[in-house]
Amino acid sequence: MEVRMRLDGKVVLVTGGSAGIGAVVVDALAAAGGRVIVHGRDKDRCTAVAERVGGAVVLGDLAVPGAAADVAEDAVAVHGRVDVLVANAGAGWSGAFVDLTRDELDRLVTLDLLAPLHLVRCLLPPMVERGTGHVALVGSIAGRTAVAGEAVYAAAKAALDIFAESLRLELRDTGVGVSLTVPGVVDTGFFAARGRPYDRRHPRPVPAAVVAKALVDGIANDRPETWVPSWLRVAPAVRALTPGLYRRLSARFGEHV
Repeated sequence: MEVRMRLDGKVVLVTGGSAGIGAVVVDALAAAGGRVIVHGRDKDRCTAVAERVGGAVVLGDLAVPGAAADVAEDAVAVHGRVDVLVANAGAGWSGAFVDLTRDELDRLVTLDLLAPLHLVRCLLPPMVERGTGHVALVGSIAGRTAVAGEAVYAAAKAALDIFAESLRLELRDTGVGVSLTVPGVVDTGFFAARGRPYDRRHPRPVPAAVVAKALVDGIANDRPETWVPSWLRVAPAVRALTPGLYRRLSARFGEHV
């Protein structure tokens, strides 16, 4: 069942909406007529983004267990419903897995995987009951190809990837759509925040606005999956068809992103 959605008047919660991809997604959704709720941890940054689009603010640290349910409840309280969830909030960590502390591991998995699942668990039932809605998840090329030095982040995104596919199957004929945006390297503060800047010459980072446009298009047109840039699809195809070649190339060129 195709679930095309007019965004005009729809209530949209964007997690991680105060900066990076999320902030540009907020602008794009507002331009499409959405009533946007901006989620983040920093009140001043969230307020600045929300004010420029006439949106609302919901605060909360999704890396804290249990916070996702509070964020969902607060978001519903703004307009009485949430029609679209954009689960964008996330973080990386760069370094050897053996150097990752237990607390850092738990925080990454909670933020990058468990928080989106709990948000969906809280916000999906009313969408199904109304027979309309959309869940937009943000994955990563790391979840399809694996990246040394990003093992936990890659694992979380891989799990989110198969969750999107499974959920989409469950929700067919309900009127609720599910889309997954799979970006590669994006020109945001993500890499500095993970502890190591992106220092490769290729591939060049794509602007956050390109990812935002693809994500919003995925919602409006019920696209199951969108890659940004599209040529990234080649890497997992090579991995599936010729795994030996893929691993040799990965060992030579793909140790770190």
